[in-house]
Amino acid sequence: MRLSPFGFTEFRKIKRGRARLPGAPKRWTARRFVPTIAGMASEGVRIVFIGAGEIGVPTLQALLKSEHDVAAVVTQPDKPVGRQQKVEPPPIKKALIGRARPPGTPILQPARIRNPQAIEELRALEPDVIVVVAYGQILPRDVLEIPKIACLNLHASLLPRWRGAAPIQAAIAAGDRETGISVMYMDEGLDTGDILLQHSIDILPDDTGRSLHDRLAHIAPNALLESLRMLATGTAPRIPQDNSLATYAAKLKRENGRINWSEPAEVIERKIRAFNPWPDAFMQIDRQKLKIFSATVVDLSGHPGEILRSEGQLIIAAGKGALSLGEVQLEGKKRMTAQEFLRGHALQL
Repeated sequence: MRLSPFGFTEFRKIKRGRARLPGAPKRWTARRFVPTIAGMASEGVRIVFIGAGEIGVPTLQALLKSEHDVAAVVTQPDKPVGRQQKVEPPPIKKALIGRARPPGTPILQPARIRNPQAIEELRALEPDVIVVVAYGQILPRDVLEIPKIACLNLHASLLPRWRGAAPIQAAIAAGDRETGISVMYMDEGLDTGDILLQHSIDILPDDTGRSLHDRLAHIAPNALLESLRMLATGTAPRIPQDNSLATYAAKLKRENGRINWSEPAEVIERKIRAFNPWPDAFMQIDRQKLKIFSATVVDLSGHPGEILRSEGQLIIAAGKGALSLGEVQLEGKKRMTAQEFLRGHALQL
């Protein structure tokens, strides 16, 4: 082990049964140059950012303004979206188009990150750290082993609660009182890696999927930058997750938004907020889909799904209690209040 002229600790690359560094875990391999603490603290680290969703935009922007070197940005390919199927770039790329960024910083958009060519392109960048935020693809072991220091994932929950693809919606729907951002050392499992740091926030009584998403996106940059500082000063912990406390938030489909009126009104109200703006809570009314964006629990009762009141208010019975609908949208129409909807649609009790 020796110090290179560039301020890095140099190790021989170790593969397949060759000697490990003393004390290193069996699955760890030492690689070319590991930045020294002094070098990291003064010059920052070389980072490859991997992400696609809107929640990662503030974190990427913060990295670009920091002392760290963003060597490349990896995101999803451009895809057709909306009814007109217009090809659009993912939010991460859209945020970079026309914006200042370090000269020569490439935007890579592999169809599959496990493709050998994509892996070689990443390896050639020689990052110290890979940062992953809402990418949408599982990173293979070959990618996880590329960075010299760590592969970090920012996950929108307080792990091990709500591992998986839809933690924000799951937290609201379950009635959780708090959530947050977890900075995790990535492994090959689904959000199972050791925790480096967590920042928490309260879930507000009127939070929707959108508002909570935006508040988590706002605290994520500080969580990452603090994590990088801890790595630089040698104070970054590795806290194993308690798998016995794990819960899972599966990827949501449009059909998940269909309201089950046999559930208690409080549960339905939380889901209405959680599923706004995706996948949208909805019900069938006069054989058309009616999206519901907000509702209030009221102390009335009736048969689940029964319209209890349709003059001035649209109140529907649940398994326990009832809901007075707030904002709604009928198929092909604009978003409006329930009162506006009732003026144009006579409903039979």
